[in-house]
Amino acid sequence: MAIIQYIVDLGASVMLPIVIMILGLLLGQGIGKSLRSGITIGIGFVGIGLVISLLTDNLGAAAEAMAKNFNLGLNVVDLGWPGTSPMAWGSDLGLIAIPVAIGVNIIMLVFKMTKVVNVDIWNIWHMAFTGAIVQIATGNFYLGILGVVVHAVVAYKLGDMFGQVTDDYFGLEGISIPHGSSAYMGVFAAPIDDLIEKIPGVNKINITSEKIEEKLGVLGQPTIVGAVLGFVIGLLAKYSVGDSLQLAIQMAAVMVLMPMVVKLIMEGLIPISEAARKLLDKHFKGSELKIGLDPALLLGDSQVIAASLLFVPLTIFIAVIVPGNQVLPFGDLATMGFFIAIAVGVHKGNLFRTLISGSVIMYVTIWISNQMISLQTQLGQSVGLVAQGERVSSLDQAGSPITYLLTKGITLETGLGFFVILVVYVACFVYTFIKYKRQTLYVEADGEGVK
Repeated sequence: MAIIQYIVDLGASVMLPIVIMILGLLLGQGIGKSLRSGITIGIGFVGIGLVISLLTDNLGAAAEAMAKNFNLGLNVVDLGWPGTSPMAWGSDLGLIAIPVAIGVNIIMLVFKMTKVVNVDIWNIWHMAFTGAIVQIATGNFYLGILGVVVHAVVAYKLGDMFGQVTDDYFGLEGISIPHGSSAYMGVFAAPIDDLIEKIPGVNKINITSEKIEEKLGVLGQPTIVGAVLGFVIGLLAKYSVGDSLQLAIQMAAVMVLMPMVVKLIMEGLIPISEAARKLLDKHFKGSELKIGLDPALLLGDSQVIAASLLFVPLTIFIAVIVPGNQVLPFGDLATMGFFIAIAVGVHKGNLFRTLISGSVIMYVTIWISNQMISLQTQLGQSVGLVAQGERVSSLDQAGSPITYLLTKGITLETGLGFFVILVVYVACFVYTFIKYKRQTLYVEADGEGVK
């Protein structure tokens, strides 16, 4: 456990390359190829960290200033995933969640309940957070373990459900994205997409960054769009024109740099993915198993980046209109793409539809995170990361319907809001599951010459 703790403390940029190198050796890739894949992926994650830091240090500060300028009255700061994941790892369930989640994955694979072979050990922190919150709420360690198990089962099924989205839209064949807010909030997108499809006129609206570029020429290029959004956010934050221009260039840089660093991760993953598929096809013919990886892979898509920037001011506006909300979006503003990436894929890059489903996603996320302030604050204080008298929350994970419904359901702290979230989320989850299950069966039948 001490060794595992040491590796976890090194962060995702070291932890995942180690896992990938070991996996490469097990797949017979040899030391050289395995080492190259691991280091390349590590470089990619360092790059993503730098880009996210660029967003957090500059865009996050501007967003906070914008909220203060408009006197929004939101007094509980969103810590974001960088501030929340250490709480999960530092809790009683932190390291225990790793073998539990791996065990759940193995059992589900043996009984053919999932096709996801998860190698993204770092993002097990989401499951650990759910378990830790359940333990804090109930005082029961074993119910905390149950929380980890339930979250793991749901996550791996989400990886299965959105397999076609990651294959067809993002072009990540053989790869699954089962983790984080992208997956568990993506279930809202499928019913919304089908609903929009039934509305005459509205169903014809299709806005993408490519179409904007086509209509506006050079003014519609992603770098220009990023610069304009950065400049506007700067002005809303009451920055000087010079500082707003600096923010504009920084956001333009994000539009260019994010796809480049994600490309590095893919370069390292491709050899491992191909080797894994060959081995799996040899020993598990027809199983079509997928490697479960970090949702950061989705951030390289231009539509995801464009939607991420649009949702910075929009999320703050939504936070203002959510009844009784006290949470100021801050730490997760830099990573809005994690919340809406799967939705972008479901809508096939249509930014118009993404704005609709993304608004629903962020409304639900903020409402839930507001209900979880007390529990996350207690968790933060229990691991020594939150001082007495402080109150904290986060959009990523504290805003998760899985964590919220499980915790409040076990403790029977239910009210009208709980039942609304329960009915809506379960309905969307079931709808999405049935939709993609039918599509998968059709594709498989069509591949065998059956219509």
